[in-house]
Amino acid sequence: MICSASCRLSRNIGRRDIILRAMSTLEQSKKNAAYEAVDNHIKSGYVVGIGSGSTVIYAVERLAQRVLNENLNVRCVPTSFQARELIIKYKLNLTDLDIDYKLDVCIDGADEVDESLNLIKGGGGCLLQEKIVASCADELIIIADHTKNSSQLGDQYRKGIPIEVVPMAYVPVKNRLESLYGGKIELRLAKMKAGPVVTDNGNFILDWKEFDQNLNWNEVSTKISSIPGVVEIGLFVQMAKKAYFGMTDGTVKVQE
Repeated sequence: MICSASCRLSRNIGRRDIILRAMSTLEQSKKNAAYEAVDNHIKSGYVVGIGSGSTVIYAVERLAQRVLNENLNVRCVPTSFQARELIIKYKLNLTDLDIDYKLDVCIDGADEVDESLNLIKGGGGCLLQEKIVASCADELIIIADHTKNSSQLGDQYRKGIPIEVVPMAYVPVKNRLESLYGGKIELRLAKMKAGPVVTDNGNFILDWKEFDQNLNWNEVSTKISSIPGVVEIGLFVQMAKKAYFGMTDGTVKVQE
């Protein structure tokens, strides 16, 4: 039986609707996780670290609502240019670590979270500033959708562990990492220009893929960080206090 043009069009529209519904559900799950975390962990008088990524947009949205409705007094430290622009857009009080070097809480996303609350972060290239801000906070609270919740790092996130490196050192660091731990290490390339991604700090990013999932991440993080030319690694080991995952059924799973 030959499918007519109208039949093919109908199928394409059906697929598109399925994709749009899935995307809508995913965005709602991000929003649910972000709203619950902001409601549970931010009080008036707090200095708050604002992370980066698509889920954090909902956290800032909710925080702005609470500032307006509850007359909440908070100051916000951004982890990236994107976070700074969000703080300004929602007319929240912008500060920085020069002024507020001790934070009450940092709300941030993650590319993957394992069962021990170890994180892969840096898919958006902001790992250095994210780790600095998180390290200054009493609590690091992670918000994400259910696809970021894994048993082991690497179960679902296949884009690799980001490693920020000084540009002149990226080849020596790449070779050293491959000799130490194997796997596949790639220089992250920009999408809309020729050449590598350049971070807010003027560095390159290596993505470490196909790694051994049974490594001791605390030891790995310490070892890689000691390699000359490495600025930071997107492994956040034993830093997060709690993670909120928006689920497909509208509930929020809390891991701690």
